[in-house]
Amino acid sequence: VQLQASGGGSVQAGGSLRLSCTAPGSIFSNNAMGWYRQVPGKQREMVAGITSGGRTNYADSVKGRFTISRDNAKNTVYLQMNSLKPEDTAVYYCNADWMIRPVAAPKFGHWGQGTQVTVSS
Repeated sequence: VQLQASGGGSVQAGGSLRLSCTAPGSIFSNNAMGWYRQVPGKQREMVAGITSGGRTNYADSVKGRFTISRDNAKNTVYLQMNSLKPEDTAVYYCNADWMIRPVAAPKFGHWGQGTQVTVSS
């Protein structure tokens, strides 16, 4: 594991969490960074992505609630999650790859270890 993710936890619906992911500089600077999430029995789906140049994209389900950002000086990508819903409950993974994919398998790019986000109603 080359990416280190943190910040998950348990919150009530409507609450907020911020995820962080730090990568080695050689990986961070040359790749797009993305956050994905996975629930049991389903594929790992893209939540938000940001290119090395700062362009962002989001899954429709999180637009207006989640914000992805990157701090190039700290080799860190963040995911600010507001207005959380129970359906946001999942294991969240950060990823570094040359592109942001709608759905990604573990073989694509570099991954963090995953952090659990649980939202209760």
